Amino acid sequence: MTPARHPAPFVAAQDGVRVRIRLVPKASANKIAAIETDADGSGLIKVMVTAVPEQGKANAALIKLLAGEWRLAKSTILVIRGATDRDKTLLVAQETDTLMQQLHQWLEKF
Repeated sequence: MTPARHPAPFVAAQDGVRVRIRLVPKASANKIAAIETDADGSGLIKVMVTAVPEQGKANAALIKLLAGEWRLAKSTILVIRGATDRDKTLLVAQETDTLMQQLHQWLEKF
């Protein structure tokens, strides 16, 4: 399915952009696998990382992958919900309008 068929996984916030993620640790490769729709109808990004879900290693791999993909500093991406769960909410702390535009452009190319 194309990303246009799914709701965007991004929500503008006062302090940046919140991003919904479904993380798959212990995968065979680090990659952004898909844009999906959750059971509640919200969009999310399915991300696979090779790191194990121990001592924050999978979260660190997730942040490194997204920072590289989106060309952002790792320090701007924070896990604000679901640190020990597969379903997470990240906060990308940057100027909201510019970042939303950048992320939607990335989504169109994905």
